[in-house]
Amino acid sequence: MALSPTEVSTRRPTRQDYSRPASALLIIVLLWGAIYVAGMFQPGLLDDADSVHAEAAREMVQRHDWVTLHINGLRYLEKAPLLYWSVATSYLTFGISDWSTRLPLLLGVLAMFLATYALGRRAFGNRGGLFSAMVLGTSLGPYLFTRFLIPDTLVGLWLTVTFYFFVRSLEEEPPSRFTCWGLAVASALNVLTKGLIGLVFPALVILLFLGLTANLRHLLRLRLLSSTIIFLAISAPWHVLAALRNPTQGNVRGFLWFYFVNEHFLRYLNKRVPRDYDTVPLLIFWGLLVLWLLPWSVFLPQSLKQVPLRWRQFRARLDISQKANLVFFLWAAVILVFFSFSTRQEYYTIPALPGMALLVGGWLSRETASAENSRERRAGRVSALVLLGIGMVAFAGGMFFLAVSKPPAPGVELADLLKKNPQDYALSFGHFFDLTPPALGAFRPPLAGFAVAFLLGSTMNWIFRRRGDSGKGNVTLTLMMLLLLTCVHSALVTFSPILSSKDLAVVLKREYRPGDIVVVDGEYEDGSTLNYYAQVPLRILHEPSANLWYGSQFPDAPHVFETEASFLALWNSPTRVFLWTDQQEPKELAGAKAYVVARSGGKSLLANRSYHGRIPAGL
Repeated sequence: MALSPTEVSTRRPTRQDYSRPASALLIIVLLWGAIYVAGMFQPGLLDDADSVHAEAAREMVQRHDWVTLHINGLRYLEKAPLLYWSVATSYLTFGISDWSTRLPLLLGVLAMFLATYALGRRAFGNRGGLFSAMVLGTSLGPYLFTRFLIPDTLVGLWLTVTFYFFVRSLEEEPPSRFTCWGLAVASALNVLTKGLIGLVFPALVILLFLGLTANLRHLLRLRLLSSTIIFLAISAPWHVLAALRNPTQGNVRGFLWFYFVNEHFLRYLNKRVPRDYDTVPLLIFWGLLVLWLLPWSVFLPQSLKQVPLRWRQFRARLDISQKANLVFFLWAAVILVFFSFSTRQEYYTIPALPGMALLVGGWLSRETASAENSRERRAGRVSALVLLGIGMVAFAGGMFFLAVSKPPAPGVELADLLKKNPQDYALSFGHFFDLTPPALGAFRPPLAGFAVAFLLGSTMNWIFRRRGDSGKGNVTLTLMMLLLLTCVHSALVTFSPILSSKDLAVVLKREYRPGDIVVVDGEYEDGSTLNYYAQVPLRILHEPSANLWYGSQFPDAPHVFETEASFLALWNSPTRVFLWTDQQEPKELAGAKAYVVARSGGKSLLANRSYHGRIPAGL
């Protein structure tokens, strides 16, 4: 017998809901394997954050120093260490490779999916937990931002675990030691993942929830003394050791100022030194949260209606599903509002996505259990129609670009078809603004697959929901996203030579001899894959800036930065010098002879000496 909407919204999880967790776990693991493991081995690591963070882990292993991070021989104290510890552990276990670099992050993603399932299961039953994990596992945002090595998905993992224990504590009288200490451990690990936001976000959400529900006394039940001791025992030692090993030296301020003041407070106020980042406009930033949850974001409007947001509801006795929905809403809202008053990158909302996925997953479970012509089924059909409209637009756009583009001629590099927009490169996806209609010809297969899969998937979802079978609709959307994300991965592999200098690094590693000097024409991040893959130190033809600025200030810092005059002296010396450049005619080489060692992705590796029959670059 179908449950009424009231019964669906208020019932607690039953024994029947929990009867098949093994099947749900198998589905989650298989989805993760099909989407994430399949893309673990290619493309190569990208320049900038991807290879910079991998290099920090590699030098951690090389130096046997797990406290002070280094990149290119300089201290790197911007970030919390947990991500680097995990990658370094992977290197010690499996060796240094692309897949061992990505493995810890992808295991963290799997853990996030499983934690989302566990939290959704507690709030909505087994089906709600499974739907929540499926939504998160097949959404666009988590996939995109695990293509390079950043900690934000791990922040989402620890927030999910934190709120699992908090929701659990609301059901226990009093909360158990396991629950309270689990909350403390998860928050501490989050601080070790990305600094103070690992404490600020859960604290704000919990305080807002307890304040709105007039239950602040619940804080006293969370065993604050023992929980604080456990939190500090995990999170404090690294900070203390880093401060002791990196004190103020002369005019160089120590770790405590740089990490907490410069990298936390001044960054938030957009006054960080150096200012080497851009910010996403506010409305776009808010809209990206919806984009990252596609295609499931079409179900957000009705999902948000399940959140108790009226004053009377706050003061009423909420059941566990209502309490959980309020936590999930505050979780996403706090992160979104917090960064609305700060500098913003496209991926800053990624830690909010598990909360949004749980809201949607809970509603999808409610829709599936509702009566044939219920309000939930009608809302599902409307959302399916909206998604069909989006699918038709995506299909039309894909067909248009296929019509105006042609496959590149043999021998033509993708880089030759792009239009450079360096002013956008401070954003994570700034390079994609370089695409031109001729360049799209290199992406014809994934573009066609994306457009067709989106149209077919959204059409079948609409048909199933019109027939009253929302479960099959959800399965269809899941399969659709498997195909779409495969196309996204294929496109990224095609585009990767533009974003990575791996091909040049492989040549450099083969040609490099002790005593040679390698210079990057620009920022270190522009050619950081040379450092990681060739495992040689780099000189930077640029003023001290970006990730290397702070470390270069220390008295024991190696010589890294070159001026135009010092570089020209090196180039004309007997020493063999390699130059990485993305310029067709580097102005620093005007009038000097140079030899092409390798070219790839619009970038060149030049040398000042002829060898192996290399041809002069003609500069």
